Amino acid sequence: MLVYALRRAAAAIPTLFVLLTMAFILIRLAPGGPFDTERQLPPAIEANLQQRYHLDEPLYEEYGRYLWNIARGDFGPSFQYQDLTVTQLIRAGFPVSLKLGISAILLAILVGLSLGVAAAVNQNHGADYCIMTVAMLGISIPNFVLAPLLILGLAIYLDWLPAGGLETWRHHILPVMTLATAQIAYIARLTRGSMIEVLRSPFIRTARAKGLPMRVVLLRHALPAALAPVVSYLGPAIGSLITGSVVVETIFGIPGIGRHFVIGALNRDYTLVLGVVLLYGMLIIMLNFLVDLLYTWLDPRIKY
Repeated sequence: MLVYALRRAAAAIPTLFVLLTMAFILIRLAPGGPFDTERQLPPAIEANLQQRYHLDEPLYEEYGRYLWNIARGDFGPSFQYQDLTVTQLIRAGFPVSLKLGISAILLAILVGLSLGVAAAVNQNHGADYCIMTVAMLGISIPNFVLAPLLILGLAIYLDWLPAGGLETWRHHILPVMTLATAQIAYIARLTRGSMIEVLRSPFIRTARAKGLPMRVVLLRHALPAALAPVVSYLGPAIGSLITGSVVVETIFGIPGIGRHFVIGALNRDYTLVLGVVLLYGMLIIMLNFLVDLLYTWLDPRIKY
């Protein structure tokens, strides 16, 4: 297992290098710059800013300097938040996105697994059709449509919940619901398909022939065997939710890492965008590694 972990860690380095290189090139190809404003700066001041942030150097020198700083754990200063570094911005925004992401994924797992199992047990019956129809709607409605609808219905018309911010636990409900809806739909569909296949397996027929209650057959025997596709999906899904949905955090006014990414991209804050991209890449790689380890617990036949 140690050799496998070291091999995965070694493979992650070139992956992150390619990801960072592509992000560096793409953000530089975008028109505009970090110091472009409606009121044009005097040439002398702009030249000083370019020199201070090493933007006057050739692109390859600038990229080499950035890689050296990253290797030392320095994400660099933010171009727009001039009193803060990228590390400080990520440290402030990541816990917010982490809390929302974990809450959303726990809700998605709980509700999605329950709906998927119920649909599989009632295959081709009314409950199955109803659950899959709702799941398809959850997949089809994007976050930027669902969030305003929830705000309009539950916050404005009914006045049940606050429309934005994170002051109390009630402020978390709408953004968590928005983030979790699509994940509930995906998990429900994956669970249904996998459970239908597992319920037709010989070991399930044997368990039922022994007279075990259906609840025990489903929870102890069928569900663990049906979780492999769901676990595969959870790796990138958790990473996406934890790093924050840029749309959801922007709509609800949440100061998470996704909102920082949007502001950084709009303002051409190169170091902030690259720092968030690198963090996202490392998080996805780590989560996929944990998912691979979880396979060995779900299926003892798998060895690394």
